[in-house]
Amino acid sequence: MSAVTASTRNVSRIVPNGLSRIRYEVTTYFRQGDSVFFTFLFPLVMLTIFSVAFSETSFGAPGSEVSAATYYLPGMLAAGVLLSGLQNMSIDIAVEKGDGTLKRLAGTPLSPISFFIGKIGQVLVTGILQAALLVLVAHFAFGVDLPTDAGAWGTFAWVFLFGVTTCAILGIGLSGLPRSGKSATAVIIPIVLVLQFISGVYLTFTNLPEWLQNVASVFPLKWLAQGMRSVFLPSTFEAAEAGGTWNLAGVAIVTGIWLVVGLLAARLTFRWIRKDS
Repeated sequence: MSAVTASTRNVSRIVPNGLSRIRYEVTTYFRQGDSVFFTFLFPLVMLTIFSVAFSETSFGAPGSEVSAATYYLPGMLAAGVLLSGLQNMSIDIAVEKGDGTLKRLAGTPLSPISFFIGKIGQVLVTGILQAALLVLVAHFAFGVDLPTDAGAWGTFAWVFLFGVTTCAILGIGLSGLPRSGKSATAVIIPIVLVLQFISGVYLTFTNLPEWLQNVASVFPLKWLAQGMRSVFLPSTFEAAEAGGTWNLAGVAIVTGIWLVVGLLAARLTFRWIRKDS
C-alpha cells in the first residue's frame, strides 16, 4: 500500500513540478543575454533591417503591393518558431548535458516528464512573447495592417502552436548531435541559418533554383513560412507560391511528419549523460 501511495504522490506532482520548472526555465532564459539576442530578438532585428533597407520598395503585383515590413513579417515569425524551438532547445540541452546539469537532475526526484514540461513550456512561453512582439512592432512601428478575419488568426494559432511544438521536439532530438556543450552553437546555428536562407524567410522562395526548392520543401520551415504568409499577405500573393496555392493541408502534413520524426529521434537519442562521457 505504501508503494502505491508513493507512486500516486509522484504522479500527482508531475504537473505541479513541471509548471514550477517552466517558471525556472523562463527566468533562466531571460538572464542569458546571448540566448535572448540570438533566439528572442534576432527575428525582430532582421525585420527592422529589412523594413528600413527596403522602405522605398514595394512587393507584389501592381495594384496589390505591400511594404517590406508586411512582406517579411511572415518569414520572421516562422524563423522565430525555428529559433525559439529547435535552436534554443537543442543548444540548451546540449550545454546542460555537457556541463553535468542533466546528470545532476537525473539524481533528483524531478520526473523526466516534469523536466520536459518545463523545457517545452519555456519554448511556448518565449515563442508566444516573441511572436507578439514581432506583430506589435510591425503594426505600430512599420504600419503593417493586421488581419481582421477571425479565421486568419485561427490559422495563425494552429500553424504557430503546431510549428513551435514540432521544432521543440526536433530540438530535443538534435541535442545529441553536438559532441560537447562547447560545440553546440557551432553545430546547430549553421543548420538553422541554412534552413532560413533556403526556406523563403529572407529570399523569395520561388526565385530559388527548383532543385533547392525541392530540398527546402522536405523541411518544416518552408511550410511554416508559407502558412504564415497565408495569414498576413493578401490573397493575390497565393499565386506566387510554389504550386500556386497556400496549401495549408501540406503545411499540416509536413509539420506532422516532422513531429513524429522528432518524437522518434528524441526517444532514441536523448540521454541524461553522453554514452562516451
